Amino acid sequence: MSKRRVVITGLGAVTPYGAGVSGFWDSIVAGKSGIDTILPSEYIDLDRNVVTIAGEAKNFSMDDYIEPKEAKKMDRFIQLAMVAADEAIKDAKLEEWGDIDPYRVGVIVSSAAGGFRTFQENHHKIIERGPSKCSPFTIPAMIVNMPSGRISMKYGYKGLNKVVVSACATGSHSVGDAFRSIQWGDADIIVAGGAEATVCDVGVGAFSAARTLSKRNDEPQKASRPYDKDRDGFVMAEGAGVLVLEEYEHAKKRGAKIYAEVVGYGQTADAYDVVAPRPDGEGAIKSMEFALADAGLTPQDIQYVNAHGTSTGLGDVAESQAIAKVFGDRNQNPQLAVSSTKSMHGHLLGGTGAVEIIACVKAITDNIVPPTINLDNQDEEVADLDYVPHKARQKEVGAALSNSFGFGGQNCSIIVKEL
Repeated sequence: MSKRRVVITGLGAVTPYGAGVSGFWDSIVAGKSGIDTILPSEYIDLDRNVVTIAGEAKNFSMDDYIEPKEAKKMDRFIQLAMVAADEAIKDAKLEEWGDIDPYRVGVIVSSAAGGFRTFQENHHKIIERGPSKCSPFTIPAMIVNMPSGRISMKYGYKGLNKVVVSACATGSHSVGDAFRSIQWGDADIIVAGGAEATVCDVGVGAFSAARTLSKRNDEPQKASRPYDKDRDGFVMAEGAGVLVLEEYEHAKKRGAKIYAEVVGYGQTADAYDVVAPRPDGEGAIKSMEFALADAGLTPQDIQYVNAHGTSTGLGDVAESQAIAKVFGDRNQNPQLAVSSTKSMHGHLLGGTGAVEIIACVKAITDNIVPPTINLDNQDEEVADLDYVPHKARQKEVGAALSNSFGFGGQNCSIIVKEL
C-alpha cells in the first residue's frame, strides 16, 4: 500500500490571548506578549512562589463551551483541550458533513503533565482531611488520556484513540503520529494536538526549583527572550492547540477547506541527559534531517523554521547551532527565516508543539513570518541566523518546519507545506 497524502482541514487554539486561532495569530503577528503576572487563585500562593509570571489562558468564559456541571469533573487541561477541539472541528465542518464513518475518525489530543491542579487540590484534601475525602472524579480528571477520551465521547468518534507523552514534544508527536496513522490507512480523519494547564503551586514551584523558569517578575512581557544574552529561563504558559488532519482525497470529496499539507515527520532521542540537550545538537540535527527526507525536500525548500526556542541558556544555543548545520547560517542560506513564537506566548509544555504547528500553517496561508520579540542583544553563542527580531515580516512561505524538544531528550520535527 502506498502512503496516502495528509492535509490539515481544521484549526483550534486556546492561548494566553484567549480562545481562538485568529486572536492568537493576530497577536503574535503584532508582536504582542501574552505574558503577565499570574492572577490570584486558590491554586497558587503568589507570596511564596519565587516566580509569579506566566502566560495564562484568559479573556474568555469556559461556560460558553462546557456546561459548568461537566466542567467540574475535568481538570483545566481537559477543559482547554475541549475548547480548542470545538473550534477545530467546527472549522473543518465535520459536524455539518453527514456521511461520516465514526470508526474512521480518531483522536490523539495529549498532555505532558496532565491534571496538576487536580493532583494538588486532592493532595491538600488528603493532608487536611484524609484519603477518603478525595473527589470521586480525581482520576478521570487528571490522567493524560482524558482529552482524547472526552473529545471522542462528545462527538462520537470511535476510531483510534490514544495519547503521546513526550514532555514538551507531546503536541508535535501527537500531530506526527496522526499524520502517520492516516498515511497508512488507520483512519481518514484524526483530531490531534496537545493541551496543558500547570499554572499552580506544583507546576510553577517544581519548574522553578529545577531552575528552568525566568524570574523576571517585574517585567513579564520582557521575560521570554530567546537568543538574547540576558535570557534567564522560559516562561510557563497554558493552553491547547488542536488540528484536524485528513486524508487528501477524503477532504477533496467532501469539499473541505484545506490549509496545508503535512509532508514530513522526524523523531529522535538525545540519549544524553534528563534535562539538558546534547551540546553538539546531534539529536535535533537528525530529527530535522529525517523530517526533510520523509518530505522529500531539501533544506533550501524550507522558508521558515518555528524553533523550539525556549529562552534557556543551553537550549537556544544547541538548537540554533543544529538549525545552522542543517540549513546553513544567514550567509549560506539568506532566504531562511527562524523565529521563536514562545517569546510572545510562552511555553505551553505539552500543548506548545501543536500551537506552533498552527503558527507554521498560518505563516504559509498568510505569507507572514511571526517575529522573535525581546531580542535586544543577540547572544554571541547562538548561531548566526535570521531570527526575525521584534517585527513580523511579509515573506512567501511555501514550506515550514516546526521543532519541539522535550525533557528526556525526545525530539520531534514536523514539516507542513502549501498544497
